[in-house]
Amino acid sequence: MTGDDEGAVTVEAALGLAGLTVVTVLLVAGLTLLTSQLRCTDAAHEAARLLARGQPHEAAAAVHQIAPPGANLEAHQAGDAITVKVSAHPTGGLLPAIDLNATAYAVAEPGVEAPDAPG
Repeated sequence: MTGDDEGAVTVEAALGLAGLTVVTVLLVAGLTLLTSQLRCTDAAHEAARLLARGQPHEAAAAVHQIAPPGANLEAHQAGDAITVKVSAHPTGGLLPAIDLNATAYAVAEPGVEAPDAPG
């Protein structure tokens, strides 16, 4: 080993570890976003089901409990068709420019007037 090569292995190892750290952090951020998206989807399905049964307050509570913090619930009804959209903006994440949205549909049960969900 010559004098010019001293420390080259240390620098290469440091760069390799930094690269692995960045990849690991991005993988964790991606898994967190995936989990949050699934939570939005589950919340939208549950809210649509509850609204179809005529339970708007329970639908809002379910979204508050299931979806990521700060999620918004929008519900629209056209005849018997109920459309529910749950949207969330992840806070404190490494990928802040990503918005999460999930939509679910349901048909109101016979004899049930499914009112719009409270905001």
